Amino acid sequence: MSSIERQGLHRTRVVGILGGMGPAAGADFARLFVQACADHMRLLHIPVSDQAFPEHWLAQVPVPDRSTALGSPGPGGHQPLDPMLHAMGKLAALGATTVAVACNTAHAWHGALQERFPQLEVLHVAREVAQTLAARGVREVGLLATEGTYRAGLYDQALRQAGLQCHIPTEGERERVMQGIYEGVKVGNMALAHECFAGVARALAERHGLSTLVLGCTEIPLALSAVPGMDALDLVDPAALLARTLAQRAYAAA
Repeated sequence: MSSIERQGLHRTRVVGILGGMGPAAGADFARLFVQACADHMRLLHIPVSDQAFPEHWLAQVPVPDRSTALGSPGPGGHQPLDPMLHAMGKLAALGATTVAVACNTAHAWHGALQERFPQLEVLHVAREVAQTLAARGVREVGLLATEGTYRAGLYDQALRQAGLQCHIPTEGERERVMQGIYEGVKVGNMALAHECFAGVARALAERHGLSTLVLGCTEIPLALSAVPGMDALDLVDPAALLARTLAQRAYAAA
């Protein structure tokens, strides 16, 4: 292989990550992306080195709560779209060609983001999850998510279009998940978060005989790596799947 051909293997595209929802989830997504890049380099037989990673930018901006905004429609400072658009503009100016949004609920504004920046590809997390699970032959899943994600039907629609049935927790269980997110992960009480998430995950899986759960909020995997007593349960982290897709886009020129 000539030196020019070897250089071609290392050509990458600039990509972006829209984070800040919350900052810990955005930082963890960057970690997942770096790992996905290393995995993709090995797949392409590219030696893993600092210089072989793609240029990527993480925009960590304060964004109003997405679930609150979906529960209170109408204009105002509680709406997250303007800060997200501002951050997208910065990523576009930095040369990003594809952007991943490191928040499930924020995908309720995916259409507006994509419409405002047609020159960018804005990945859709629920569609990535649905396509991946359908390819694996999964037919039924449980969904742990925020009230905003349930209300917007982000996963319901994507999973249904891919031929999957989606089961959600009861109203009381959903409140428990929200407690784990806001009183747990977002304030650093990981013990409370794990207790909330594990209890709901176990109940949802047992009630519907499920073997696959989608952790449809970037905060949930930060506190729930395994459900005690349910080793056979497949916990799907949408952020990891989204990071893998973003890495594939970054190396599309290789």
